[in-house]
Amino acid sequence: MVARSRHAASFAACCSYARLDLLLQENFSAPRRVLQVHALLLTSGALSLYLPHSHSQPAATAFPYNCLIHAHLRLRLRGFSSPPWGWGPLWIFSAMLARGVRPNRHTFPSLLKSSASSEAATAALHAQCLRRGLEGDRFVACSLLSAYGRDGRLPRDARKVFDEIPAPDLATCNAMLDVLGLSGDMSAARHLFDHMVARDVVSWTTIISGLTRNGYHWDAVQTFGGFLLQYKGRLAEATLVSILSACANLDAVEGLAAGMAVHGYIVRHEVQFTAFLGTALIDMYGKYGKLRCCSHAFRLVRDKEVCTWNALLSALANHGMETEALVKFEIMRSEGFLPNHITFVAVLTACARAGLVETGLDLFEGLFTEYKVVPMMVHYGCVVDLLGRAGCFTEAIRIIERMPFLPDASVWGALLGACKIHGNMELSAQIREKLIALGPQQPGRYVTVRNIYLEQGNWYSATRMGEVMQEAGIKKTVGQSSVVLNYTT
Repeated sequence: MVARSRHAASFAACCSYARLDLLLQENFSAPRRVLQVHALLLTSGALSLYLPHSHSQPAATAFPYNCLIHAHLRLRLRGFSSPPWGWGPLWIFSAMLARGVRPNRHTFPSLLKSSASSEAATAALHAQCLRRGLEGDRFVACSLLSAYGRDGRLPRDARKVFDEIPAPDLATCNAMLDVLGLSGDMSAARHLFDHMVARDVVSWTTIISGLTRNGYHWDAVQTFGGFLLQYKGRLAEATLVSILSACANLDAVEGLAAGMAVHGYIVRHEVQFTAFLGTALIDMYGKYGKLRCCSHAFRLVRDKEVCTWNALLSALANHGMETEALVKFEIMRSEGFLPNHITFVAVLTACARAGLVETGLDLFEGLFTEYKVVPMMVHYGCVVDLLGRAGCFTEAIRIIERMPFLPDASVWGALLGACKIHGNMELSAQIREKLIALGPQQPGRYVTVRNIYLEQGNWYSATRMGEVMQEAGIKKTVGQSSVVLNYTT
């Protein structure tokens, strides 16, 4: 017992507050060392030495637990699962309460991040914050907003937390902006943004990102223009990536012009071409078929990531450079980059459009066996498109029948497009029934079926298809043209 006490005292002395935090931070890249430090704290009884001996040091007693909670959260975010004996952030919090240690404002932010997958855990932690009078703390309030608003799941609860804050500061308003953007309530987000007393780069980036995410791409571009008029410093990478994404999703020449203007800003201000910024720029040029610009932007990215290669492969595959896309894919593999599910969508698309049936099937076969990528609906759609374009309808139907899930409209649509190419009216009629059963979510597919009938001179079936569309409330998307006048960059 005496030896243990000496060991605990010695270890506690080595692990003073600042040194314990530093020790854990230095070993974030080595998860097992973090677990070893945690085990030493437990087995030596060092955590017991931090139990409160008086009421004058409540914050100090929580410190080692806060450090461990944050360390385990970091491990989880890095993909390292909790050890078999169960010590995750919430377990540490439970042990903290069981030992009579009082949580403080630094305890809950990490806990709320760790409760991302559980609404019940978030609600329980919120109750703990209320019980301890911490709901008014700005640090805790921002974490509660993020926890409730994550992925737009519980915007009402987030709004209630926000409304109960007497005088929200800039960080809290930014957090609420993000919640509203994630939930799709851009009207409320815009109202909040317009009435904010102060705004910073985070505020502008959040509103632009929200507009882009919810399909208000031109509004995002216009908001970005207003941002440039007010902000004189260098823009953050996140802002530039968001606006390039908006430019890439515009359906008119304005998108390309705005994207080129953003590219000009990047060059003029000598912004570093990181992997993510380069990917956004390649994707933007790729959407408009500017392949030379894609290649130029790709070369400017010094430290490439898989996403950078994916953007280039997708641009080449979708704009008539299928062989070049497959060559780049081989270079990507030779340089040690591991393809992911997006990579295979690009290369399978390239094979389908180039008519390389055997190559495409070999790649699809190696999707899981070689690269451990689980095939998704979009991959099956690419293979069906590959076989359908080659006229291999029997094989395409066999692939659909062997899918581990029911085919959606994209898979049937790929086969329908092949039927149009080869004039397979019998199969087109069967696909029509499948699409009608799936509902009116894909109006373009119905239009394709009707056009096939018209091209074959089957006026009765074409008229009947038009009646089905009318009964279902399906309308053909109207084509649009645009002209840009006096556009200046």
